[in-house]
Amino acid sequence: MTFSVPIVVRGYELDTQGHLNQAVYLQYAEHARWELLRAAGAPQDKLVAGGIGPVVLENTIKYLRELRGGDEVTVSVDFEWSTGKTFRFRHEIRKLDGTVAAEISTTGGLLDLTARKLVAAPGERLAALAERPDLLGL
Repeated sequence: MTFSVPIVVRGYELDTQGHLNQAVYLQYAEHARWELLRAAGAPQDKLVAGGIGPVVLENTIKYLRELRGGDEVTVSVDFEWSTGKTFRFRHEIRKLDGTVAAEISTTGGLLDLTARKLVAAPGERLAALAERPDLLGL
């Protein structure tokens, strides 16, 4: 299931060329992930209380079209689950006219906040905490 959030590009996020600074794309993706977790009933405080926290292990970004101040976009996020300790997120940052401005692929995991190691079955741990695990693809 694809989840998305709307964002308007703000002027202070622009670089000297007048387009969205490259680092802000990652902030948009992270915002979408936290909003998805919140919508699924697994907000940050609940994860911390459960002794876990999501971590990013790798990001790959394809910049396809520039974004300028005032552009309205949607940032989508899909989980891709596997059998190991890691999982992937797929993001698209899309303009309202349908143009894909960027694609972001993120490898993540769930960190045990006491042991400081990745948990063995992150999907199971998230499903147990979430009120709507279906939103997380579980």
